[in-house]
Amino acid sequence: MELKSPTFLIYFFFVLYLLFFLIFYLINLKKVKSKKYENLREINDIAKRFKIDKKKINYKKEIVHVALINGFIVSSVGVFVTYLDIPNAFQLALGFILLLALTYSLYELYGRFLKRKVNK
Repeated sequence: MELKSPTFLIYFFFVLYLLFFLIFYLINLKKVKSKKYENLREINDIAKRFKIDKKKINYKKEIVHVALINGFIVSSVGVFVTYLDIPNAFQLALGFILLLALTYSLYELYGRFLKRKVNK
């Protein structure tokens, strides 16, 4: 299988996605089990930005969403940037820009979803 073929890229994306999802989920699960909610930066930043009461957030359910988002961001940027035939410095710069853009946009959408979900 050729490294630039679409089937390889799809497999590579799903393997990376699963790997990063499990890593992020297990790290956050450890924080939730030890009741260190202040260390869950993503959820706390969203709660602060969207003025969500932290007491109403079910952290055990929300860490799954955070792990899904983080896994998607890292794996999609990694696969896309490595697919391009450009110098490594440009890959790094483009990857950083895409990482920031996806992080901001996906967490903005997730924050709106969480605000609507908590305020019901």
